[in-house]
Amino acid sequence: MSNPAQHLGLLLIDFQDSFLNAIPDRERLLQRTSFAVEAASLLGCSIAATEQIPQKLGHTTELLSTVLPQHTPIFDKSAFSALEADGLSRWIESNQIDHLLLLGIETSICIYQTAIQALGDGIGVTLLSDCISERRPEDREPVLKQLLSMDAHVLPAETIFYSLLGSAAHPQFRAFTQLVKQYA
Repeated sequence: MSNPAQHLGLLLIDFQDSFLNAIPDRERLLQRTSFAVEAASLLGCSIAATEQIPQKLGHTTELLSTVLPQHTPIFDKSAFSALEADGLSRWIESNQIDHLLLLGIETSICIYQTAIQALGDGIGVTLLSDCISERRPEDREPVLKQLLSMDAHVLPAETIFYSLLGSAAHPQFRAFTQLVKQYA
């Protein structure tokens, strides 16, 4: 039986305190993102992260750094699209990723530009709706409408990971349901 998570990449975009401090729902965002990282790791998804100009803006927030798998690649970037980060395209190629799950900030800037570029490159895109955010909540709806019209998907993390499990017979079902309870 093939692993449906095998060709999925979970990409965390710019979870740096310099940005997170301006996000109104920061705590909820970090909790849902921690859940998504642990679920993706449990189910065998490839995981990577980006940091926008980390030498000036700092590194991935400590809370997420502690839940990321030990050898998670973190790519520095200065462009708004994460796909412009040095080495990220090689990571996608070497892991045979054909669909990206996007998490991060901001929805209207880096998430949007990354999604547009990935779709243009023939890579499927799903935004985890509970794992993205922005400084201005009113910016979310028009951005998501535009991305949906371009064949991106927008779904909550639990929906994605339950879909990957497929049924309660999955060998990781019990461990996954423990994660769901832990992050309830």
